[in-house]
Amino acid sequence: MDAFPAKILLATDGSEDSALAAQAAIRIANDTGAQLHVVHVGESGPAYPPPTAGGPPMPSASRDEVRQAAQRMLDQQTEQITEAGGKIDEVHLRLGRPPEEILRLSEDIVAGLIVVGNQGISGRFSRMKRFVMGGVSESVTRYARCSVMVVRKDLYDRPST
Repeated sequence: MDAFPAKILLATDGSEDSALAAQAAIRIANDTGAQLHVVHVGESGPAYPPPTAGGPPMPSASRDEVRQAAQRMLDQQTEQITEAGGKIDEVHLRLGRPPEEILRLSEDIVAGLIVVGNQGISGRFSRMKRFVMGGVSESVTRYARCSVMVVRKDLYDRPST
């Protein structure tokens, strides 16, 4: 058994933690010769629907609009990863619930390591809401069939001692 994964799946959403996760994935892939796969999942429905009291529900984006926005995000992330010295073997765009799509793709490509940021774009919600609803990194860590590296921005913000 080789100590290093042959394929690394980097899940990205444009957040600060995601950018740090990309740096870590690039370094591991470059140091070990592993293939680097990048995935972005466009959520087809609102993560937290607004309350309906006080008026009609707000219209949601069409599937094509979600796909286009997700593709723009993925293109931007791919460009940043390449500029940072990453060699991407394959780029994946998925639509749906991020934890489920990341896990499904990791099994499809037989990833040896998934790299995710601790707190993505949805991190703007309270800790209690995250506790109740769960986070992407938490779900991926809990249910992945391979190793998972969760990169935390708050650890990089601490003063060195």
